[in-house]
Amino acid sequence: MKVTNVLVTGSNGQLAQCIKSLKDSYTLLNIFFSTKRDFDITSKKSITTFLSKEKFQYLINCAAYTNVEQAEKEASKAFLVNAEGVKNLAEVCKEKDIILIHISTDYVFDGKKEVPYTEENVPNPINEYGKSKLKGELYIQSITDKYFIIRTSWLYSQYGKNFYKTILDKSNTEKKLSIIATEVGTPTNANDLSKFLLELVESKTENYGIYHFSNLGKATWYDFAEEILKKLGKQERIKLEKTDNYPTFAKRPKYSVLDKEKTQRIYNYNILDWRDSLIKLKKEN
Repeated sequence: MKVTNVLVTGSNGQLAQCIKSLKDSYTLLNIFFSTKRDFDITSKKSITTFLSKEKFQYLINCAAYTNVEQAEKEASKAFLVNAEGVKNLAEVCKEKDIILIHISTDYVFDGKKEVPYTEENVPNPINEYGKSKLKGELYIQSITDKYFIIRTSWLYSQYGKNFYKTILDKSNTEKKLSIIATEVGTPTNANDLSKFLLELVESKTENYGIYHFSNLGKATWYDFAEEILKKLGKQERIKLEKTDNYPTFAKRPKYSVLDKEKTQRIYNYNILDWRDSLIKLKKEN
């Protein structure tokens, strides 16, 4: 069978590192990884030059400006990467007939709902990060027909900086932690998302469009922290306290659970509950 060439951008980030750890299991996929040193997504010329070196069938865009707090202070930088950079990728992918898989976020929603957000719900971001990600989504939809926009939430893994790693570190040094208990979403194991992305490519499906992928269930950040400590066996050692507000520059949606019914129905895909996925990560690492 013919091997499919896949390029993954943002290879230093946690999601791309999870894809790297899985790539040997997908023998029909020839996966390349790129960083900003290879090409800069904010330069269309840079992208075109790099993508002319090899014929790619898919591009998974993991490159993003992800610092939600900092985006409030330097919105232009967030928009340069998350919107204009994505526009450049979409244009070059269209020119070269490459299928674009782009990772987006639950933060495109305002959090005013009390039931999970579907792909059909109208986005209304309340911070600069969410606004920049939504603009990237809109660029893709206006430029190319061959795209998958995958919205996810609360990503964590054994790689990079994330809430899971922070709680792990603090469990060794702190005796008390105050964790916000008023924001509801779904922790998502980046390894699960990586597996879904690679199986999406392998399937060669043409069911293009916007999809939601996070683990199943819902939690507050407090619930997530509590579950991490339980899995580590450190719930007795460290005292967790609930807090209603944590001082931040960026507004965050109070409720951002994503509805996965479309993803499960179209791809007949088995998504793990967030607690089960957390156990799996703990066992494997």
